[in-house]
Parts: sequence; structure tokens; C-alpha cells
Amino acid sequence: MALYEITETGLEPHSPAAFADLGLYERADLQRLLRDDIAVLGEDLLIVGEEFGEWEDARRRIDLLAVDRDGRLVVIELKRGEDGGHMDLQALRYAAMVASMSFEDVVSALASYLARRRPEAEVDARAELVAFLEGGQGEEGGPIILDEVRILLAAADFGRELTTAVLWLNRFEGMDIRCVRVVPYRLHEAVMLDVQQVVPLPEAGDYQVRLRRKERQRERARSDNRDFTRYHVVVDGQALPDENKRNAVRLMVTQLLERGVAAAQIAEILSEVRFRSVEGEVENTEELVEAFGNAYERFDRRRWFVDHAFRREGRTWLLRKQWGTNTEPTLEALANAFPEARLTFQPAEG
Repeated sequence: MALYEITETGLEPHSPAAFADLGLYERADLQRLLRDDIAVLGEDLLIVGEEFGEWEDARRRIDLLAVDRDGRLVVIELKRGEDGGHMDLQALRYAAMVASMSFEDVVSALASYLARRRPEAEVDARAELVAFLEGGQGEEGGPIILDEVRILLAAADFGRELTTAVLWLNRFEGMDIRCVRVVPYRLHEAVMLDVQQVVPLPEAGDYQVRLRRKERQRERARSDNRDFTRYHVVVDGQALPDENKRNAVRLMVTQLLERGVAAAQIAEILSEVRFRSVEGEVENTEELVEAFGNAYERFDRRRWFVDHAFRREGRTWLLRKQWGTNTEPTLEALANAFPEARLTFQPAEG
């Protein structure tokens, strides 16, 4: 295995280096870099814990614990060695330990993780988790954490025993173990990483993702916890037509603004995670998306009411779409915070 550099005289091969020879450590370097940019591993994940070991009598800790868009926890184990060691067995033990985690457990884990990573910032772990799980899917039942746990192994290489075991385990229903090879190279003064998923092959992985999405739809349909409640916003005692969760919150904010409540006051109730702004009253949608993308890291237009922006007080405001189980507490908080607006709400019958 080699990486080839195109030069004036032809192809110059560069052999893989060893992390140890480059002075790169497993936790201080590899784990830190992947934690801060997990998409490098080819996954759309939200990290909810690092060195995670929140279970009884825990003597070992998960390098990184994440959740995917489908609501599955993902145990991520890292090794800088070239055979993977026994990381598959270790990861299986960890997966068994976290399989019973509920949605509230994940919220708690994420809150602890964010408090360590961003101690100066005021964060709403529940809102961030809900927004990630519901991102752009338009589902009204609210997010869930499934009891199937995925495993992602990253190492400089994997021995035949490990890959054989992973391929065999993946044959069983509910098992999803992936091996991602992370190989360092030194090119002159630069250190490069070659990152490739080797088990299963990416094409097979895409097929498995489609199957999991279908299974999630079936599981949501079977769930007894689905909540399709619609809400009336009540203005001066008159109930407006019922709306689904996201539009009920949007309607409440719209009515508050029309009744003279300042957008900045509403933002104090909802927090920047759910109601944020940029300077200037931006009219053009694409310019608006660009402005928010520049102002906020990882801004995803699918999660926000881009087509229903509020332009107040010399600023442009956007409201988040995903609310889930936060809908009713949010409506109640807004109604209680501004009693002079004479707004309330009620669940729609049926």
C-alpha cells in the first residue's frame, strides 16, 4: 500500500508511516482530531460522550459515544496500531452496556459532554439532540433512541482475525459493525491521513443504511410513544385553526410579534439554539441562508423556517422547526412570559 505523488519525473511512492513514529498519540491526537471532525469517518453523527463510562462499576471507557440520524447509539473505538488488537470484543462489551440507554439518558450524557467541551456557552442538550434526530425528516412522532447499537472501529489497519469476526457478526440481525482504516503518511513537511471504510465495502454499507431507514419507519409505526398532538393557539379567547407541533410554535411566535413583543425578548425564552438572528432585515432567501451560514457554525437550512423569517428591530430572525416533546413546554413558557399579549394554547381534540 502506497500513496503516489505526481512529480515532473513521474510517480513518487510514499509508504505509510506509523502514528508512533510521527509522535501522534491515540487519545491526545487521533481521538481529539476525529472527535472534532467525526464526518471524516464517513458518518453523519452527533458525539454525545467522550471517555464515556456512565454505568455501574465501569472500569473502562468508550473512546467516543455518538448517535446517528436514525436514533442508534454508535460506539466508536480507536487504535493507532496496525492490527486492531481485540477492539472488536471490547466494543461489543461497551455496546451491551449502553444498549439500555433511554432518550433521557442520552440527553444527560450530551449535557455533560457539552459542559466539558463548551463550558463558557449556554447550551440546551435536549434541543440539540432533538434537532439532530429530527433534522429535516418532518416526522411528528418525536425522536426516539433505538435499542440497537452500532459499532465503528478505526485503526491504522485490521488483522484478518478481526475482519473475519466482524464480517461474521454482521450476518446477524441488528448487528452493524464497521471498520475504517486510518493510515498516516508523511509527505515532505505535511502529515496526511488516508481514511477508508474497509468493512463492509461502502456500497454494501449504503444498502444497509436504506434497510435501517425502512426498519426505523416500521419501529416508529409500532411505537406506543408516538405523539401526533396538534395545538390551537388561542388569541383573546378565540382558538385559531389547529396546527402540528412545529407550526404551532411558529404561530405563537408570530402572534407575539404582531402584538408588540420584541423578538429579543422571545429569544431570551427560547435561547439561541431555537431562535436566532443576524444583523439587517434580509429579504432574499439565498442571502438570508448565506448570512446565517456565516454567523452560525454548521447552519442547516432544513432545520429552520427559512421561508418564514421574522424581520424586526433591524435584524432577521429564524425559528427552529424541530420541537418534539418540547412543544407544549415551549408554548406554555411563551404564554406565561408575556401575559399582556393575551395568548394561550390548547391541544386539539382527537
